[in-house]
Amino acid sequence: MELPREFVERMKEQLKEEAPAFFDSYQKPPFRGIRINPPKCTLENLKKSLPFSLLQTPFSPLSYYVPDDQKIGSLPMYHAGAFYSQEPSASSAVTALSPQPGERILDLCAAPGGKSTQIGALLNGKGLLWSNEVVSSRVSILLSNIERMGIRNAVISNCEPEHLCTSLPEFFDRVLVDAPCSGEGMFRRDQRAIEEWGPEHVKSCAVRQLAILESAQKALMPGGILVYSTCTFSEEENEGVIEAFLKNHSEFELVDSGIFGGRPALTKARRIYPMDGGEGHFAAKLKKSGEKIVEPLFSEPRPIKVPDFVQKFWEDTFTIPMFGIPASVGDQFLLLPKVPLPILKGLNVRRAGILLGKERKGRLEPEHALFMTLVPENLQRCLMLSHDSPELKAFLRGEQILASDQHPGYAAVAVDSVITGFGKCSGGFLKNHYPKGLRVH
Repeated sequence: MELPREFVERMKEQLKEEAPAFFDSYQKPPFRGIRINPPKCTLENLKKSLPFSLLQTPFSPLSYYVPDDQKIGSLPMYHAGAFYSQEPSASSAVTALSPQPGERILDLCAAPGGKSTQIGALLNGKGLLWSNEVVSSRVSILLSNIERMGIRNAVISNCEPEHLCTSLPEFFDRVLVDAPCSGEGMFRRDQRAIEEWGPEHVKSCAVRQLAILESAQKALMPGGILVYSTCTFSEEENEGVIEAFLKNHSEFELVDSGIFGGRPALTKARRIYPMDGGEGHFAAKLKKSGEKIVEPLFSEPRPIKVPDFVQKFWEDTFTIPMFGIPASVGDQFLLLPKVPLPILKGLNVRRAGILLGKERKGRLEPEHALFMTLVPENLQRCLMLSHDSPELKAFLRGEQILASDQHPGYAAVAVDSVITGFGKCSGGFLKNHYPKGLRVH
């Protein structure tokens, strides 16, 4: 692997006596990891279904190293949302953020969704996750990952950071800025990151990152937490951005990151190099002065009257009361997060809450995303399949499977007790409703 000359010279100066160990890491395979999704799956359950052992990383209690020869994206538990494929050190930023159930959290630069889904797992359906992505072509993968991981209390928007944050002043308890960067921490696994790198690119990234931070602070309530992170080693994009921001904002102070892996940066920020067991990350945690706002600026959305055919579907299919706030847009029915929400018009919101389904000829056609938020105990009917069963493989291919012991109606399909999709039982078979775009061939 040939590294850019300017990068090599800068890292020699930056790391001094540790530089040889840093450059030696480029002769080794990159670290790979997964992050377990506790709302859907326990660690013990996941271990039983995986063909390899797990070793915990130092960056998050939910993060584990996996062997570099495993195709983890083809595993049934991946499709079920039991885990997320995530480079180990990338989990450190949310460790620093430390979201608490019931809080309102903004992930300002969210795609493809690794950190958003980690936040969602920690919120566990309580509070609000607002995931924003400015690049419209990346919103679909963000939405897909949030659905796969079964997160029911998210709003997903495609908005410029400045417009979003000025529209939601002091609304969030915690804000994460995982800023677009020069990507030096991706060099070991992405040749394109090396080809795109250059000193001018680093400079332009730093300017953009500071502008995003300036926007982000507007959406943070007094007493709130702002975490800034990148996957690059450049001091200009890391310490330099934080120092410039703090120079303009005396109401913020740098506090301990709470990250155990890696090594110190600035006074209390954290750096992770390949020698520390991750591909590369930086995280700084800032606290805003003042008392938290108790009374929200907005109120909860007003629920619609649920049509009889929707209520009948729910009672026929599930064992739990309807969660969230019922809403409708055209022929679509949604379940919004049960939290104060602003008027969404003008914020280019691509999804709010969970799609319940669409009206078709006086009945409800349910959505895959709804079933992914549930566990088998929530269902009247659920086919329990093992990860190595032929029936599961057939289901993931989109085929009809046997359901001779199930009464007619909609049923979930679970792999090792983790729901991965649904279908409709009739005549001893399950008609497959697994989305065509997700099917495994």
